[in-house]
Amino acid sequence: MGPGPSDVSPRVLQALSRPIIGHLDPEFIRMMDEIKGLLQYAFQTENELTLPVSAPGSAGMETMFVNLLQPGDKVIVCQNGVFGGRMKENVERCGAEAIMVENTWGRPVDTDEVKRSLESNSDIKALAFVHAETSTGARSDAKALCELATEHGCLSIVDSVTGLGGIEVDVDGWGIDAIYSGSQKCLSCVPGLSPVSFSDRAAEVIHNRSHKVQSWFLDLNLVMAYWGTATKRTYHHTAPVNALYALHESLLMLQEEGLEQSWQRHEHNHNALVAGIEAMGLSFIVDQEYRLPQLNSVTIPENVNEATVRKQLLADYNLEIGAGLGSLAGKVWRIGLMGFSSNQKNVLLCLSALDDVLSRMGAAINSGKAVAAAQRYYSKA
Repeated sequence: MGPGPSDVSPRVLQALSRPIIGHLDPEFIRMMDEIKGLLQYAFQTENELTLPVSAPGSAGMETMFVNLLQPGDKVIVCQNGVFGGRMKENVERCGAEAIMVENTWGRPVDTDEVKRSLESNSDIKALAFVHAETSTGARSDAKALCELATEHGCLSIVDSVTGLGGIEVDVDGWGIDAIYSGSQKCLSCVPGLSPVSFSDRAAEVIHNRSHKVQSWFLDLNLVMAYWGTATKRTYHHTAPVNALYALHESLLMLQEEGLEQSWQRHEHNHNALVAGIEAMGLSFIVDQEYRLPQLNSVTIPENVNEATVRKQLLADYNLEIGAGLGSLAGKVWRIGLMGFSSNQKNVLLCLSALDDVLSRMGAAINSGKAVAAAQRYYSKA
């Protein structure tokens, strides 16, 4: 129950163990086409350039920047947590200029500040921001930010590694040009794959580059010869066959549950966790309006060693929660309710375990209140 990876369904584990076949086998290519269609469903897009990158979400992020940017480009990068800072790193490593819009960690990206930055800077190539900030649990208004990018004639580059499958992501409806996610969060697949999608406008930018993409492995002009729709696929790299079996199964499960139903399940279990955490006397750093249901940053009681609590939860309950990152290190725990992990049993276990460990440490909490509060929520919901 940390910030990822999430628990994996037995169905996905079973798919992972299927006999390996060649990455150019006709049956594997047929599955590739199915994965593409399932990802289009999950992203709510008809983008032709939609595929899983054969590497984690960090490589999905790098795929965005190395394909879309060239030396001298200007990019507005929004930072309200750790991962906006990683976007900045990618921009600069591409030889482009990062114009920063900084916001308080735990708050969403300020659309008014972004608008002012767009209006005061010319020749902006792209607006890059994190939709679901994993380091804080804050959700930004992706629709409004993408509309600003479109109004000012620049591309939108969106990090929804923690968002896809857990909250609404509407690539076509919001006008997102480039988006990346991860397999191990709300999709509840094994780590190591990064679903990405590019609009036709972004694809044109990639095809019409004046410089080669600096990464051979992530060059989509090459990768699409393998993942494209041509009858004959051109070998690019040995695809992670068994990991893609697993992704295929996890996407089937998402389709069977339904996107809106998945979003509602994450919200439902989040609300129960909130009831228990607040009954315990603890609080969240993100305002309710902007909170991610799948990633909950909980304040640590005074005079409590947060690392000792996490160690004890793991030893006594086989339960993992996450530490804070960056400026929030030592100040919050990050509790994940992602994908297959987002269920009533886990919520009640987490609350019971946290209550027990903190009580034994003499922390200033309302002992014995959390589980009952969550159960009351479940009984009324």
